[in-house]
Amino acid sequence: MKRRNGIQIMGSLVGLVRPLLHIMTAAVALGVLGYLCAIFLTILAGSVLVRELLVRAGAEASFGMAASFGAAVSSSWLTEGLFAKLSYEGIFAALVILAILRGILHYMEQYCNHFIAFKLLAMIRHQVFAALRKLCPAKLEGRDRGNLISIITTDIELLEVFYAHTISPIAIAALTSLVMTLFLGSFHPLAGLLASAAYLVVGAVLPLWNGKRGGGKGMEFRTEFGNLNSFVLDSLRGLDETIQYGQGDGRKEEMSRRSRRLGEMQKELSGMEASQRALTNLAILVFSFAMLFLTLGLYRGGQTGFDTVVICTIAMMGSFGPVVALASLSNNLHQTLASGERVLSILEEEPQVREVKNGISTEFSGAALDHVAFAYEEETILRDYSIRFRPGQIAGIHGNSGSGKSTLLKLLMRFFDVQSGTVEISGEDIRNINTKNLRDMESYVTQETYLFHDSIANNIAVGKPGASREEIMEAAKKASIHDFILSLPNGYDTQVGELGDTLSGGERQRIGIARAFLHDGPLLLLDEPTSNLDSLNEGIILRSLNETCREKTVVLVSHRKSTMGIADVVYKMENGRLS
Repeated sequence: MKRRNGIQIMGSLVGLVRPLLHIMTAAVALGVLGYLCAIFLTILAGSVLVRELLVRAGAEASFGMAASFGAAVSSSWLTEGLFAKLSYEGIFAALVILAILRGILHYMEQYCNHFIAFKLLAMIRHQVFAALRKLCPAKLEGRDRGNLISIITTDIELLEVFYAHTISPIAIAALTSLVMTLFLGSFHPLAGLLASAAYLVVGAVLPLWNGKRGGGKGMEFRTEFGNLNSFVLDSLRGLDETIQYGQGDGRKEEMSRRSRRLGEMQKELSGMEASQRALTNLAILVFSFAMLFLTLGLYRGGQTGFDTVVICTIAMMGSFGPVVALASLSNNLHQTLASGERVLSILEEEPQVREVKNGISTEFSGAALDHVAFAYEEETILRDYSIRFRPGQIAGIHGNSGSGKSTLLKLLMRFFDVQSGTVEISGEDIRNINTKNLRDMESYVTQETYLFHDSIANNIAVGKPGASREEIMEAAKKASIHDFILSLPNGYDTQVGELGDTLSGGERQRIGIARAFLHDGPLLLLDEPTSNLDSLNEGIILRSLNETCREKTVVLVSHRKSTMGIADVVYKMENGRLS
């Protein structure tokens, strides 16, 4: 997918703010007022000094001393107007009020911004998980799990910087700069023009330049960070094999190499940040001195008063706060935008298999694959494949690994759509059957049963949310694991470890079979259900299947010939074809 530029990413992220636009507007208004309070604190203090200078110059001129200076120190509309009418006590009170307002307004602005940020992060997490659910499993099969974890954790967290410290600061900087440009322009048009150029360079030109040179590096850093997450996750899961085969030093060295690479990239990004900060400070000094020399030139030419020199210079130096905030944003903005791009790519990715909600609902009366062809990317798995499963039949699919047995079950589950031909349930193309109706008709036991970090009872209840304890126990009995569960210290309330590590492969597999029994769909799909069981337990499970599933349609996939003993009919699969 073609990568978006920074403006496009920001536009897409800003679009998510619409439900909270009223709060964002309040945050911007509070921020602008807060900055203006801070700026006019210094302007008011400078105006007091100018007024005192004018008073003293006027007094000296009345005695005939420095008359020419007194005439030259003319006053502007500001010192002749509002400030001239205020007493020193009034000016002091105004300074105190502005200082207090600055603190209050800044707090309220930050409160609004963080409320928006955390509210949106919750919304984005919900949307990301909803998107992943739609993409599963077709587009997530074999996908880099570590990178996905990085996206739904650190990348989404980084967006807090964008929503709390980027959107409103941009609007605040633009509005505050406009107000100050008009304010300085009221003294002289050239002062306003210089101010607008200064704000544009510091708040837009330098950040955009820095963002452009660091954008690719930011995306590279976030991707490498996700890859490191994947490597660490892989190393933890394969710890037993690593120890057994003496690969610890190699994994350690590879982790160190990746960490050093990440550190080097971070160092480059920090160097860009330092150069950006130096250029910003230099630009502020240059424009501040430019305002000083411009107003001095205008004063000497008799176009402005001396107070204009002081007030405009003070205003220029004290008004860079909002645009400096934008300049600082660009230091980390490329990483934030890279995170935004990765999150948006998940939200906007089109599912390979779309959920059906307004299609057909049907009762199960058999299943079939009719002249089906299917391939994973360039690898063809099934070629012109046809098979039918009758109600009440146990059908065995036997074949070597890689022959397409598991793929057949995934097509019946509609985890993938076929390239040609049709997969049918009750004579209907499953692409037209409501997804919930399809899932209700099917019970699926995978080769590797995944157990959640929860109790055994809750893990079995995945097959039927809200199931009673009696129903759970009955399903466990059918799967021949009830007695084992009762032997545990906490019985059905025993917690399984992360990824089910406290249970053996056979025990996990029988919990998966119990889930299928609890779900009680008329079509039971079993993918190597006894591969992790010894011959005794295999016999128990097969006998249970033979006794309890005669009213169901069972598709039993296995490479073991012994498993095929209960099948009414056995098909041998080889290279995507039946024999």
